[in-house]
Amino acid sequence: MGTLGLTGSGLQDVLTAAALAPSLHNTQPWSFQVSEHGIELHADPGRQLPVADPTGRELRIACGAALFNLRLALLGQGVKPLVTVLPEPARPDLVAVVRRGGSRRASPEQRRLLDAVPRRHTNRKPFSDSEIPADALHALRRAALDEGAWLHLVTDPRHRTELADLARSAHEIQLADPAFIAELERWTGHGEPRPDGVPATAGGPLPRPNATWVMRDFTRGTGRPDPGFEAEPLIAVLTVHSDGAREEIRAGEALERVLLTATVHGLSASFLSQLVEVPDVRQTLSRMLGGLRPPQVVLRLGHGWPVPGTPRRPYSDLIRTDLQEER
Repeated sequence: MGTLGLTGSGLQDVLTAAALAPSLHNTQPWSFQVSEHGIELHADPGRQLPVADPTGRELRIACGAALFNLRLALLGQGVKPLVTVLPEPARPDLVAVVRRGGSRRASPEQRRLLDAVPRRHTNRKPFSDSEIPADALHALRRAALDEGAWLHLVTDPRHRTELADLARSAHEIQLADPAFIAELERWTGHGEPRPDGVPATAGGPLPRPNATWVMRDFTRGTGRPDPGFEAEPLIAVLTVHSDGAREEIRAGEALERVLLTATVHGLSASFLSQLVEVPDVRQTLSRMLGGLRPPQVVLRLGHGWPVPGTPRRPYSDLIRTDLQEER
């Protein structure tokens, strides 16, 4: 037996599941260092997007999502994960160390979430207008709470109008920045085979000029005309106690639990990232929510048709062997 008592195939299954987490423009900004006694999850600063994510906040959220999948996959292997987040201040890119805390099998709920990992895909296409059942909404809120976060469902008509205006304003601010456009074009809408980024086939249709909601993810799609997005998407805002690396990692864990719970309930999700990437807009959104906790992620949720997943880096590319030299 090897790392944490896993077989070689068991370890590969665990790390492959971790790497199926969502990330900004599918940058997949993580790597893993394995030893007999643990798995280190590292952020990859070379995959940070300096224009859209200058502070690395979204990078850390993505790594938190990978950490949640890692925890879940270990339970699927009968391993109780013992997690230490940000264990070494001198090594800020070391997101977490996961050791064996004994044996434990995944609960039925955890098994359902684990089974949803390969089925969870960001859906940038139109959703139907069918209502989301109350039990699914409750499960989504509980999923966030279980990871120490809050999921705010924006249902107040006045707030929804304000939020749609904010999304449009943030979108226009970003598109006015040539550096942002160049970064977006490097990572989305491409047609060539590559193991990361968002290919054109995963993009949605271009929104209509008079669309109420501006979804940034759709502007780098295939260029097809918009057949009509749902009139009233469910918008949810994920918040945690504060900003800072530890809380942002927590936000990522909560985000992935929410997304997997949505998948279990037959729901799709995409992101309105511009609302948390433009600082002034993010502050306005925070005030709209009461100003107590900073918004970390804004989601669009609904009933969507199946979409293909985005490409993933090969397993060999996830394993780091050069970290001993850094110590």
